[in-house]
Amino acid sequence: MIARIISVVAALIRDREGRVLLVRKRGTSAFMQPGGKRDAGENDVDALSREITEELGCRVMNSSAQALGVFDCAAANEPGFQVRAAVYAVDVEGDIKPAAEIDRVVWVDPRSLPDLPFAPLTRDHVLPLARVRPLALPASRPGYDGRKAR
Repeated sequence: MIARIISVVAALIRDREGRVLLVRKRGTSAFMQPGGKRDAGENDVDALSREITEELGCRVMNSSAQALGVFDCAAANEPGFQVRAAVYAVDVEGDIKPAAEIDRVVWVDPRSLPDLPFAPLTRDHVLPLARVRPLALPASRPGYDGRKAR
């Protein structure tokens, strides 16, 4: 059987305390990274920037995207599909508010996870990566303290 693959970009967004921003799409149960599918002709960073603006109302800071890897796993909301996600650590500016298809936004400590359902990509790849990846504050924003989700 040929695997049905959904290709996406996803963001690891952290605040000053190292907490990770997760989103839940309307009508679903799993929390996951913000991000989504590329539009025709978009590169990864352009697609991620567009998705974050659409979903969260904030902006990716220029030149903050750092590639963390490409990961394959079961898709959270599409039974029978695999997701292939290019994951980037990014810094954002502006208020974070759920928009478009996003129903809820939460900050979680990757070292002490709450009892929430996580998407396979988040559970198996991104949160373990966040536990071992040192928190780097953006040089362009002295005193950066992350954004509060509403």
